Amino acid sequence: MPPASTTTALCRRQISSRRRTSAPRRRSPSPSPPPKRMKLLTEILQKAAYTVAEREDYGDVNCEQCRSGERSEELLLCDNCDKGFHMKCLRPIVVRVPIGSWICDKCSGDGQRRVRRLSQRKIIDFFRIQKSKKDDIKKKCSPLQDSRKRRRRSLVYQKKRRRLLPFIPSADPTQRLKQMGTLASALTALHMQFSDDLTYLPGMAPPSANQAKFEQGGMQVLSKEDIETLDQCRAMCKRGECPPLLVVFDSCEGFTVEADDQIKDLTIIAEYSGDVDYIKNREHDDCDSMMTLLLARDPSKSLVICPDKRGNIARFISGINNHTLDGKKKQNCKCVRYSVNGECRVILVATRDIAKGEKLYYDYNGYEHEYPTQHFV
Repeated sequence: MPPASTTTALCRRQISSRRRTSAPRRRSPSPSPPPKRMKLLTEILQKAAYTVAEREDYGDVNCEQCRSGERSEELLLCDNCDKGFHMKCLRPIVVRVPIGSWICDKCSGDGQRRVRRLSQRKIIDFFRIQKSKKDDIKKKCSPLQDSRKRRRRSLVYQKKRRRLLPFIPSADPTQRLKQMGTLASALTALHMQFSDDLTYLPGMAPPSANQAKFEQGGMQVLSKEDIETLDQCRAMCKRGECPPLLVVFDSCEGFTVEADDQIKDLTIIAEYSGDVDYIKNREHDDCDSMMTLLLARDPSKSLVICPDKRGNIARFISGINNHTLDGKKKQNCKCVRYSVNGECRVILVATRDIAKGEKLYYDYNGYEHEYPTQHFV
């Protein structure tokens, strides 16, 4: 062990070698922040998304459209401007009282919103169209056609068991792009994504919950031939050969769907798509396009399709007013729940021949008779 004097001298040399030759720079003091000015209440209200202005008495509120204060149970009050509007006077018509806050079109800016058109490239990317050669298409379609020829029966047998028909897409590719463009614009306006299938997300119903055997009283089984027809329609949609339909905005009904070509009776129009969830999770949901998927023996296991974030053209098909005879006459398609390979599916099928330019309607109350349609046009 070295002597203490040697160790002390060594430490001094090390310390002396680390001496600083210049003083550290001092940071300039930061200027003091300006005193905060208290904002006026009027400035806060102008920048706020909306404010609820409470009144002591709402008996003097009139509708801004018809200037009438009658039918107070149908008056909606805007949570921003506190003005009143009849549900039937609004455009589009509001079918039921919204859950939570409600903002009128003038305050929300929806009245000035325009549906923008998309370019051809954006339409193809939006629908994720898969390009395929014409020869491949013929090869895919020929086995289905040959199998149907082999299964032909007598005329009497065909009348007893009527088969579903695949939709016939428009022959002009430019017209098909126009049709898909109207759907893409409508979905974009509602901040939705395109989905042609059922979607299962974490926190909602799992795929194992969607089984036709859980249906109370059983479910209609889609035949093998009709499943092939449904698969053919799905394959055409993936190739960009969509059904001949246009999404059109109506000032009274909102987004509607009309035929862009003649559609025959029993033609598959579309399959209802969206997020699958339990009914119990959507009891207080404000989405007006939920579709019943499964009515289980145990009500807590019943399922619905929610097309509020993802969906296809089925979400925009209008419902009839089944409280009037004229409303019932408008129906030209129906919504049917089928068991497809043991899984519940909802398919929209034409109930009669639909002419070009005719709007599509079906009965929203096909099963439960709980949807309020008395305000429908």
